[in-house]
Parts: sequence; C-alpha cells; structure tokens
Amino acid sequence: MIRSLNKTTTHRSPGRPRAFLMDAALDAALVVFRERGYHAASLSDLGAAMKLTAGSIYKAFSDKRAIFLACLERYLDVRRTLLQQALDAEGNGLEKVRAMLRFYAESSHDVEGRRGCLVVGGAVELATFDAEMAARVTMALRNVETLLQALIRLGQSDGSIPCAVDADASARALLCMVQGFRVVGKAGPTRAEMLAAADQALRILA
Repeated sequence: MIRSLNKTTTHRSPGRPRAFLMDAALDAALVVFRERGYHAASLSDLGAAMKLTAGSIYKAFSDKRAIFLACLERYLDVRRTLLQQALDAEGNGLEKVRAMLRFYAESSHDVEGRRGCLVVGGAVELATFDAEMAARVTMALRNVETLLQALIRLGQSDGSIPCAVDADASARALLCMVQGFRVVGKAGPTRAEMLAAADQALRILA
C-alpha cells in the first residue's frame, strides 16, 4: 500500500525527514523507468533519483512494482491534464484532433522522445505477466482511442470533418499512429519530422 506523504512531520529518520514531496519523487522515478524500463531499473537507481534511502522507500512503497504503479498513475494524470489544455485551446473537432496529434509529436523527439512512453515501454513490459498491469495498459490505450472517436464525431457535427469518415476505424488508426510516434521517438527524429508526420496523419480524416 502506498501511504500519503504530502504532509510534514516532526519525526525524523537518521539524516533526513520522513516526509518528502511525493510528486517530485515520482517524477524523478519516472525518468528512470522510462529510460531503463521496469526490469533494468534497480531500487538503488530509483532511490538515487528520488533522493531517498532504501528505508524511506519501503516506508512509502511495498516494492518496486508499487513504485511503478504510482509512477504510471502520475504519468497518465499529468499527460491527461496537459493534453486537455491543448484541446481546450482549439475551436472545432478537426483542430482538436490536430492538436492531439501534435501533442504526441511534441513528445516524440529530442530528450523527451528518447525517454519514450511509460505505457508503451515499461507498462507493456510488465503486462505480459501481470494481469493488473495488462488491464491498466488496455484502459490507457482505450481512453486515447475513445477520446479520438469523440473528437472525430465532434468534427463531424460541427462540419470540420466529413460525415463519410468512419469515426471508429479512423480513431483506431490514429491510435496506432500516435503510439507509433512514441516508439519512433526513441530513435531520435527531429521536431520538424514528427510534426510533419502528425500533419500527414491528419489526412486520414480528409
């Protein structure tokens, strides 16, 4: 069980406070998991990144898997918030789909791109033998597909996307494309290349 550590305390373990900023610690652990994968990330690697001793880690998490699950939840929450902000800035369905494709393209180059996606990286690594993780990966991907379906249908209702477009099939195709962006991003494409790929992907809705 993960205990909440978002409050201060006067009790101290040797050399450091027991309380620490959970979000900052998880963000640091996220980098380790994204760059190394689940199995290659050791507790010593995680502790160094989170600036925690092994004892402090075990006071907050039962094991490495629990750290990973907390990181995955944090990763999805942050990206969901950032994506929603990008979508809210656009007016019609087609522009919102473009914003979503570009959001994934912007995550798929330079340092961010080389770190990769926690869902298509570490989470999939676990999903082959962990039923709970498999369910989380499936849900994360389904949520992306469902959002794409909704945006395409919004575009059809506001006239920015042709009604002849198959919303379900197109959403699934775009899901494959945006997840592919994150895989290709590991190889170091440029920002211009990924944005061009996003604009090309939008042509599926023409």
